[in-house]
Amino acid sequence: MAMFLAVRLGKPLLLEGEPGVGKTAAAKALSLALDTPLIRLQCYEGLTAGEALYEWNYQRQLLAIRLAEARHEKLADADLFTAEFLQERPILRAVRHSGRTPPVLLIDEIDRADDEFEALLFEFLGEAAVTVPELGTFTALRPPVVVLTSNRSRDLHDALRRRCLYHWIEFPAPARAAEIVRRSVPGAAEPLIRSATEFVGRVRGLELDKAPGLAETIDWVSALSALGVADLTDAAVVSTLGTIAKTPDDLAAVVADARTAVVADAAVVADAAREETT
Repeated sequence: MAMFLAVRLGKPLLLEGEPGVGKTAAAKALSLALDTPLIRLQCYEGLTAGEALYEWNYQRQLLAIRLAEARHEKLADADLFTAEFLQERPILRAVRHSGRTPPVLLIDEIDRADDEFEALLFEFLGEAAVTVPELGTFTALRPPVVVLTSNRSRDLHDALRRRCLYHWIEFPAPARAAEIVRRSVPGAAEPLIRSATEFVGRVRGLELDKAPGLAETIDWVSALSALGVADLTDAAVVSTLGTIAKTPDDLAAVVADARTAVVADAAVVADAAREETT
């Protein structure tokens, strides 16, 4: 519903949730569903307007100056600051997109950027426009579908939130997670998918530095499937837990829980086998 309204109303959508719940994947899926290009801006500390909006091609400008000097001509500033020398970065590229359908612009992990960068986005988020002082304001003919993601590593400015629709993505329930893993790893055994998603859902309740997300679940099931593992009773399970635990303390806690799960699953399998024999 949040994504449908973002498209229908032409409003930016802010997706928040724990790492690995599928925020970035949601924007990619939206791009595929709309059959339109995905333009991605990966945010990080120190991100500048030149890297996100636009910058001037100084090398081409310098070359133009030298060519003019060789012809004994003099260039004015207006000759150097034209669209010919403008380098589009992701946001301006999305504004100037001329395709039949508007692109999806993914501004990924906006919480990693600085407060000052958020202020640069206000005009774009509110008006689908970017102002280049030397050339004027570029306004999108068909505003891009904008998806911002945040892991909540810091609080975002109220002015940014006010310009966006909002949706919080929860970790999926085991049954829903199993559906997603099944589509992502179609070759995995059904008992493995079911038990792995239930196990990951359970270990999120442990005191971990980083709870495993859906992305880690898919990696784990892919690894187990590549090893030919069909269920969690296999001894290889413990050696693959580095796909879902990312720190030494988390790995120790998850390994301990996995060994308990393997013993329990083995007992269930043994009971089922005895019942069949009987």
